[in-house]
Amino acid sequence: MAAARKHGLKLRIHADQLTNSGAARLAAELEATTADHLEKAEEAGIAAMKTSGVQPVLLPGSVYALGSTCYPRAREMIEAGLAVVIATDFNPGSSPSPSMPMMLSLACTQMKMPPAEAITASTINAAYSLNRGDKIGSLEQGKLANFSIFECEDYREIAYWFGFPQINSVYVRGRPVLSRANET
Repeated sequence: MAAARKHGLKLRIHADQLTNSGAARLAAELEATTADHLEKAEEAGIAAMKTSGVQPVLLPGSVYALGSTCYPRAREMIEAGLAVVIATDFNPGSSPSPSMPMMLSLACTQMKMPPAEAITASTINAAYSLNRGDKIGSLEQGKLANFSIFECEDYREIAYWFGFPQINSVYVRGRPVLSRANET
């Protein structure tokens, strides 16, 4: 990791997933950009990440798929002032779901995040974790207009109705690339 940093690479650390190994504190010590998973991170690790500006990436799909009930302490991280990220960790071994609505639902029901926090964590906070918050992650003038429109009356329904497709249309750079209205 020190060699990677020496060559200008930003560090992203897989931390404290199955045990509290002190990896959250190590991420802080090495000034990593992110620490991912953090299911077993404790107060000392959370405080160290805050002090060093490490952004926590929480992956509730892997907790669910592995049959665990130990979700990351999102509430404590948010109250400590950390800009939490929610992502899928989509992979065939421990998180076989690419569904962001399901991740939002798990964040809300299991990690006690209100829908607005969960959506912020999966959009603008995620963009900043990739050092791209000035270009993506929110609908603002001058940013790439990559967004989806969902079939719901209220944004909170995205996390609530997670078991079936809700996307009406998808836009990339402001241009429609998918529209369910055009499907026959």
